Amino acid sequence: MPLLFIGIDPNTGDDESPTVWVDREKKEIVFQGWKPSPELEAECAALTIPGHAQGIPEHEAVVRVPARMVHMIREACDAVERATVR
Repeated sequence: MPLLFIGIDPNTGDDESPTVWVDREKKEIVFQGWKPSPELEAECAALTIPGHAQGIPEHEAVVRVPARMVHMIREACDAVERATVR
């Protein structure tokens, strides 16, 4: 999988590393983030959204990424769009 590294949380320490990549082949944004608290995961799973099954499917996950990484997420969006155009 040809991942393009976009960025890592600038406040990362030895035991934390929220990261953003782009999979150029699959044209997807890939996040590494913090696991949510059980309460947050339960809240996400309990939300009722039209056209969406309630709960979190086994093949999906909720992750938390700090807001200070928004510029990296924007850069990843741009990179995915460029890969789509090619």
